[in-house]
Amino acid sequence: MWKYRRKFILSSLFLSNRNGFSSKTRDTVIYSTYVSIKPPYFPVFFSTLRNSDSDVETLISPKQSVKNPKLETDVGLIMDIIRPPDGNYAAVSDNLEKCSVAVSPELVTEVLSQVRNDWKPAVMFFQWAREQPDYTHSYRHYHCIIAILGKMRRFDAAWMLIDEMKKEGKTGRESMVAPRTLLIMIRRYSAAHDVSKAIKTFYVYEQFGFRTGVNEFQDLLSALCRYKNVKEAEVLLKRNEGVYPLSTKSFNIILNGWCNVICSPREGRRIWWEMCNRRIPRDVISYSTIISCYSKCNETNEVIKIFNELKASRVNPDLKVYNGVIHAFCKSGLEKEARELMKSMKEKGLFPNVITYNSMIMPLCKKGRTLDALKVFDEMLQRGLMPTVLTYHAFFRSSRTSDEAFSILQKMNRMGCCPNHDTYTMLIRKFCRWDDFENVWKLWDEMIRNGLDPDRSSYVALVNGLFLNGKLEEAYKYHEEMKSKGLLPEPEMEETLQAWIAAKQTTEASMMESKTKCGDG
Repeated sequence: MWKYRRKFILSSLFLSNRNGFSSKTRDTVIYSTYVSIKPPYFPVFFSTLRNSDSDVETLISPKQSVKNPKLETDVGLIMDIIRPPDGNYAAVSDNLEKCSVAVSPELVTEVLSQVRNDWKPAVMFFQWAREQPDYTHSYRHYHCIIAILGKMRRFDAAWMLIDEMKKEGKTGRESMVAPRTLLIMIRRYSAAHDVSKAIKTFYVYEQFGFRTGVNEFQDLLSALCRYKNVKEAEVLLKRNEGVYPLSTKSFNIILNGWCNVICSPREGRRIWWEMCNRRIPRDVISYSTIISCYSKCNETNEVIKIFNELKASRVNPDLKVYNGVIHAFCKSGLEKEARELMKSMKEKGLFPNVITYNSMIMPLCKKGRTLDALKVFDEMLQRGLMPTVLTYHAFFRSSRTSDEAFSILQKMNRMGCCPNHDTYTMLIRKFCRWDDFENVWKLWDEMIRNGLDPDRSSYVALVNGLFLNGKLEEAYKYHEEMKSKGLLPEPEMEETLQAWIAAKQTTEASMMESKTKCGDG
């Protein structure tokens, strides 16, 4: 009976297309977007100023290191089954049942990491794995599949799994739903810009027996701001000040949204002065946030002004503040001033980190001063600091030939710094501009081979590159492949390619008709 119920749930997941709550949850939750939300309390699971783009990336590292040949073989067998070459998933369930692979937490983690941008095989594998004897999914694996479904906007399917996690308690165990489970859904709704449902999910906390307090409210604000719903987050903050008193941390979340997500110095300045007018104390995070904004927008005079104001206050500048000012100086060509600031840091017991050096390398690369950037890079290595992905991205952006780009990629791998989706997307876009499709396919295959399943950005870069180079057949093929995985295409490209395929089909039909007439004649 239990196994039958699980198979029914699997088919329900595939039939569900509505982007909302499960029927049970939808019936019990009625909530206005901007009403006051009741308080109380439970622990924080995510930092409110965290910059991670995806819960999937947080829960599963981009590339798990496969430590033994058997696990590598098992992962390969599973991937061959759940990723049929013809895209026909009808036989996947039967083939999984017939395979002799033993399920383990390591296997599940690795497989889910490889299909995190393709919800269908992810769900089919997840449901098969949970039915295997002597194996039970962990909280982490449940959270990962929920994040994958949410990322692909399969919200009803995600809520069905949450309902199942809750029902686990009926088997003698406690409910597996945790506050973090619901926070993942809040983030996914925020990413889909469905602010109303993000807030409704916050209200659902109490239905699962969790109490909400100011920390959880700040997590909601942070999720909204991270995905550019800053205006709505600000309205929510102010309309709930009677329930959740205004504080430095809450204002910092909104300030960070305007400054570093939307990148609007005007709105950032408005929040900055509102904090002053409301007598909300500004801390070192407030200063580093506004400095970062002015630095990004090349307003060096404002950076200096705020930095001087900080030094005159009782707030001690931290490394983030110095890094922001150094970045502003280097963007304005004031490398000497940046070096002097680094010296003054050391005098205060603050030592440059890799972000400090990245703050110098990036502007130099952008200006085409690669040799100067390499000197800074060498200095960083001499200090025992390892470059990050962002360090290499700066050099990729300044590369001018295929050989140069691949040389950087090889050095990156030798240094043990693994390329991520952004790395490959950047290089694919660059090689498409150079009309070097031999290397585009090489990079595409390498990305997949390294366990990085193509995400939306990768597909968009490839489809646009193919289209702009006149490779319309291939562009349409990968455009359709992207959609089959539940990844949203760019509206303009969708419209253009659909118009092209319609014109092509009309032309082919007309030619067939002409041939038929000629044959009859």
